[in-house]
Amino acid sequence: MKAFCRDCFWTGDEGVRRCLACGSPRIVAHAELDRLSIAHMDCDAFYASVEKRDRPELRDRPVIVGGGKRGVVTTCCYIARISGVRSAMPMFKALKLCPEAVIIKPEFSKYRHESGRILGMAGELTPLIQNLSLDEAWLDLSGTERLHSAPPALTLARLQARIEAETGLTVSIGLAANKFLAKIASDLDKPRGFSVIGATEAADFLAPRPVGILPGVGPAMVASLEKAGYRTVGHLARAEPKDLAARFGQHGLRLFELAHGRDHRAVNPREERKGISAETTFNEDLTKLGDLEDVLAQLCEKVARHARKDGIAGRVVTLKLRHVDFRIITRRKTIAVPTQTAKTLFAVGRELLAKEADGTPYRLIGIGMAELVEADAVEGDFFAGEERRALASEKTLDTLRARFGADAVTSGRILRAKAALKED
Repeated sequence: MKAFCRDCFWTGDEGVRRCLACGSPRIVAHAELDRLSIAHMDCDAFYASVEKRDRPELRDRPVIVGGGKRGVVTTCCYIARISGVRSAMPMFKALKLCPEAVIIKPEFSKYRHESGRILGMAGELTPLIQNLSLDEAWLDLSGTERLHSAPPALTLARLQARIEAETGLTVSIGLAANKFLAKIASDLDKPRGFSVIGATEAADFLAPRPVGILPGVGPAMVASLEKAGYRTVGHLARAEPKDLAARFGQHGLRLFELAHGRDHRAVNPREERKGISAETTFNEDLTKLGDLEDVLAQLCEKVARHARKDGIAGRVVTLKLRHVDFRIITRRKTIAVPTQTAKTLFAVGRELLAKEADGTPYRLIGIGMAELVEADAVEGDFFAGEERRALASEKTLDTLRARFGADAVTSGRILRAKAALKED
C-alpha cells in the first residue's frame, strides 16, 4: 500500500490525486507508508473545539479559552489564530488582536472526560500509548497489521474518522519512523491532518528548518546555537559531533542525532509523568508576602487533591512567579519525603516564596510537584510522622468534600485567598 483515501479507506498506489473509489481528494500517499508505525496524535485546538461542539452558535466565531483580561490564553480556535492569537499570550494582547472573540473560562473536568474517550478508542488498537497531555499522545502500532487486517497507517486513519464521528472533535496525526518525526508531522497539516515523514527523507526535510524546531531547544538554547553559527537544523547535521559535544556536552550529541532525523526513544506507556501544577493570575498585582501566601495555600490544596486522586506523590516542589513584564521565574526544592499533602506543599512553597517576596509586584503565582512516584509503592516507607498525619487528615477532607461539595470544608486562609483570585 502506497496510498489510501481518508474518506472511504480505498488503498492503492502513489500518483493519484483523487480516490478511485469515491472521488475524494483526501489522499495520503508516501513511498514508506506501509513501513511506518510510530504516530503522534494531537487534538485540534482541543479545549476550544470542545466548547464549540457544546455551543454550536459559536461555530463561526473566534473563541478563546482562558482566564479574564489579566490572564493568558489557554488555547484558541483556528479562527482566532488567523488574527494572531496564540496560546500563552497575555489576554489583553489577544483581545487587541481579536476584540470580537468570545472568552470562555476553561472547564478541565470536561476536557479530561473527552480526553479519556479519545484515548480509550486509541487503546483498543494498541497498548503502546504514551500521553504527553490531555490532548496529545504517541502511539506505536508495530506488529498490529494482522490484528487489524490493515497496516498502521490505515488503522490510524480509521481511528481518526471514528473519533470525529463519535465525539464531534477532530485530531491530526503524524506518522513517521520515530517519536520526534511523528510529533513534527502532526503539526504540518492542521486541523484534521494526516502527514507522513519517512526515514529516508528526514534529513532533507529538516535541513532548512530553524534549530528551534528541535525538542529541548528553547529561546536561550536557540541564542547559544545561533551565536555558535548553527541557525538551521542542516547546520547541526553538517557539524562535527566532537565540536557539538565540546560546546554543548551530551545535549550537543543529542541534537546531532535529531538533526539527522534519528530518535531511538520507544513509546513508553509507563514513562514517568513530568509533574502536576496549578497557577492563577491576580486581578491586581500582589506584592505582600501574606497576600501571596493566601493564594498559594489554595493552589497547594488543588495540587494535593489532584495528586491524591491520581495516587501519586512528588519528590520536588516547584514555585512559579510571573513579573508584571511577563518575565517568569521558577524555583524548586527536593524534599526528603515524597508528598501528596497541601500542608507540605505549602510549607516548602512558602519557604521558596519568602526569598522572592521582597516588594516586587507579581501578576501570577503557581505551585507544582515534579519527580513523581506512585504513592502506593512508597507509602509504607515514606509517609510517616507528620506527613502521615497530614495525609490522613486531608484524605478525610477529601471524603467530606466528595459527599457535601468542594466548598463544604475550607480554611480561613483559603476564604481570604478567594478574594485575591480572578473571578472574571
